[in-house]
Amino acid sequence: MRRSAIKAANKQLERVDAFFNTYANASSGLIDPEGIERLCSDVEVDHTDVRILMLAWKMKAEKQGYFTLEEWRTGFTALRVDNKYKLKKTLPELEKEVRRPTNFVDFYSYSFRYCLTEEKQKSIDIDSICELLNVVLGSQYQAQVDLFVQYLKTQNDYKVINMDQWMGFYRFCEEISFPDLNNYDPELAWPLILDNFVEWLREKQTQS
Repeated sequence: MRRSAIKAANKQLERVDAFFNTYANASSGLIDPEGIERLCSDVEVDHTDVRILMLAWKMKAEKQGYFTLEEWRTGFTALRVDNKYKLKKTLPELEKEVRRPTNFVDFYSYSFRYCLTEEKQKSIDIDSICELLNVVLGSQYQAQVDLFVQYLKTQNDYKVINMDQWMGFYRFCEEISFPDLNNYDPELAWPLILDNFVEWLREKQTQS
């Protein structure tokens, strides 16, 4: 029994590797942005679809736009996927897995780290953050995201966002009653950018 289980696992891994090679660049041995575009086309999702980011999270992919064979094996053996048809069927299940509260915090944090493309980079420019917020949080907290994006695009104090500010906004969405903001206490340890955002929101609300 044990022998047959090992044999089956090896067969499975061979199929996962063959699936990887369908999209890998022959000279680099990696799946590059072009390969990811082809993968997206095969499973009929846009490359900006949040589920592609969820797939990267499942693989624990480190470099944006590239998948290594090891990362691919990590994700696809866990998902038990070895062809595009199975992947297409699995995407809704993957989304459910990521949306579980304990996983989502990890995914939200991962999505920021995944977008750090330079060595020692610790922050992300405002335009990229606005896009990322829409992709990652837009379906859950559309009203908060829309207003935060509007604030970020009109303010002049911040050119980039760091991880602490990024995680702070998720906590804000989870904990603060919206749109009345009644339980927002600036005395608590919120990043300054959120104090400023709340001030901007309150001014906006009194004007309307």
